[in-house]
Amino acid sequence: MSQFLNILLYVQISLSTICLYRIIRGPSIPDRMVGVDIFGILVVGVCAIISIQTGRSFILDIGIAWIILSFIGTLTLAKYLTGKKLNE
Repeated sequence: MSQFLNILLYVQISLSTICLYRIIRGPSIPDRMVGVDIFGILVVGVCAIISIQTGRSFILDIGIAWIILSFIGTLTLAKYLTGKKLNE
C-alpha cells in the first residue's frame, strides 16, 4: 500500500510541475487561472496522500483551506475580467 501511495505522490507532483508551467507560460490570464485551479486540486490530492501515509488528519485541513482560497481567487478574477468591481 505504501509503495502505491508513493507512486501516486510522484504522479501528483509531476502533474503539479506541468500546471506550474501553464501558470508561468499561459497565453492569457484565463488560461493561467485554470492552471492555478488545477494546481490547487493537485495540492489537495497531495495533502490527502500525505495524510493517509502519516495518519495525521490535520493535513487535510490544510488542503481544505487551500481549495477555499483558490475558489475565492477564481471568483475574484472572474469579477475582474468582467469589468465589475469586487463589491458589486
